[in-house]
Amino acid sequence: MQLLKSLSHLLYHIAVVVLSAAVALSLPYTAKFAAGKFLRYWALIENEKMFLVSIEIATAVLLILFFNFIMKNMKNKRLSRMAKEAGLFAMGRGSGLIDRTRLRKMKEKNGLARNVMVIGSTGFTTFTDPSGDLHHVIQKCREAKIMLLDPSGEGAGTRARSISCPDITVESFRDQIAQSILFLKGLREVQKDIRLKLYREVPLVKLAILGDYAFLRHYHPGVDVQQLPEYVFRHERSPGCLYNPFYQYFLDRWHDPHVPEYELETDELIYRDKAGNEVRREKAAFLALPQAS
Repeated sequence: MQLLKSLSHLLYHIAVVVLSAAVALSLPYTAKFAAGKFLRYWALIENEKMFLVSIEIATAVLLILFFNFIMKNMKNKRLSRMAKEAGLFAMGRGSGLIDRTRLRKMKEKNGLARNVMVIGSTGFTTFTDPSGDLHHVIQKCREAKIMLLDPSGEGAGTRARSISCPDITVESFRDQIAQSILFLKGLREVQKDIRLKLYREVPLVKLAILGDYAFLRHYHPGVDVQQLPEYVFRHERSPGCLYNPFYQYFLDRWHDPHVPEYELETDELIYRDKAGNEVRREKAAFLALPQAS
């Protein structure tokens, strides 16, 4: 086997040498032939002013297009290096069916049987709705830490009123949060390791961390977050990778003593200090939640 491999390499080098020699020997004849053709055609067109001007214009246009292509290619390569340095792995537009399908499959691949961390608003379109990207992921993950809006907080009302859609109201927002809590209560009953916290501020980002990937959207005032682009950052060793600060952002929010944990079994809000020790608990009286069946 090794002999055949060595023989093939030898034949390859011999073929390259023979081809190079043939090209070198044919150059004088090729140049002479091309020069003869050029002089013959030049004698015919040298007095055709319009034709020469047309050639000059066409050549100038081609050169402009060529150099524009080179500059654009260099710019794209520079942007590609910057994106790689930041850990930007992919981007999907909210209005693109192909992009949504591709990112959904990526989430399912990287979230199943792994730890999942999510910051959202109501959670309904993310994991409660059967068509949500994380609906199956949450059910089959190893552990889930989820942060949603407190339905009685100022942030929920502000966010709902900022969206200019008649179907989105403060009441519908609260109803969606209630359905999300009910969904998580059902998972908790089948021994899923699910923890939920409720924050009161206006939502800033929609963040889902699945293994080594962080999926990010920005809550822009007045715009449904589903219509905005979704960015995917992958964990890299590069110090400029943005996955790490997003991961740290979630941990900081999760351990914020002002953000209570919603106890899914008892419907109580549990306040903890920075060390994780329980400080107090109180009944969550903002919603009358139905019991999971």
